[in-house]
Amino acid sequence: MKEVGEITRTFDKIGVAVVKVSGNIKQGDKIKIKGSSTDFEQTAGSMQIDKTPIKEAKKGQMIGLKVNNKVKAGDKIYTI
Repeated sequence: MKEVGEITRTFDKIGVAVVKVSGNIKQGDKIKIKGSSTDFEQTAGSMQIDKTPIKEAKKGQMIGLKVNNKVKAGDKIYTI
């Protein structure tokens, strides 16, 4: 597994996390989200920057990522 981001903020009602990207994430990548009480896998789906859909996020970007489960700020994202 390779760390590719960290969640900085969450929007639980709409199931979106703001992610500070530290590696590349592409739509369709298998990712794992892990934290103190979080541990699940999903496929990277909807990603946006300033409400504009993107297919790939690169290091240094801040993106919105649709998440399948509840997450918390500080949770790490890994590619599998």
